[in-house]
Amino acid sequence: MSIQEQLAKQIRDMHSGPNMTGVNLTDALEGVTWQMANQKVGELNTIGVLVFHINYYIHGVIPVFGGGTLDIHDKYSYDAPEITSEADWNRRLDQFWADGEKLAAHVEQLPDEKLFAPFVKEKYGNYFKNIMGIVEHTHYHLGQIVIIKKQIRTATSNP
Repeated sequence: MSIQEQLAKQIRDMHSGPNMTGVNLTDALEGVTWQMANQKVGELNTIGVLVFHINYYIHGVIPVFGGGTLDIHDKYSYDAPEITSEADWNRRLDQFWADGEKLAAHVEQLPDEKLFAPFVKEKYGNYFKNIMGIVEHTHYHLGQIVIIKKQIRTATSNP
């Protein structure tokens, strides 16, 4: 298996498992309603905002793999549109799943000579670093989603 194939597998495994952490996005988001996605737990971000935030970067880097530009900015990464219905939540999730697969497919097809080539600009590192960064970033927020979901469910069952 090539490095690119292994990286694509990691992206798919973080979305649907199995992976070494034993946690994946599909399982973590299973049963999360739009109301739960909006529910605040203390000062933490909501599940809905975290899904938007994770996908902001995934969606934003996809054009680069096709020769496009990088047009995302960290300061906008939490500017999630409000979720006002199950349809809104389902659209967010549909985009999330589709973009995860698009990224994996692009990574899988990445030519060997691009893997360690600069990602847009030298200061952003190379493709490998950015792909691994997305995997690490996603797992970090996946852990938050799992904890927030557990806290919501505990609060709901023990009013």
